[in-house]
Amino acid sequence: MPKRILQGTVVSDGNEKTIVVNVDRRVRHPLYKKTITRSSKFHAHDENNSHKVGDIVKIIESKPFSKKKKWEVISK
Repeated sequence: MPKRILQGTVVSDGNEKTIVVNVDRRVRHPLYKKTITRSSKFHAHDENNSHKVGDIVKIIESKPFSKKKKWEVISK
């Protein structure tokens, strides 16, 4: 099964080797047919602490690094 790759914006980089990425997706409302934006936050592993708040990054599913951290940064 292929690993998912998502793109989002870094919203927090306060933890050591961890960033929080906000991923937006657009969905159509089932009744009103209007396009709305849904967002999710993911904790991702950043080995070099190289990403800062506001950066747009790509993350990929990986082995669990901790309880909440199951994603890894692959590019900026």
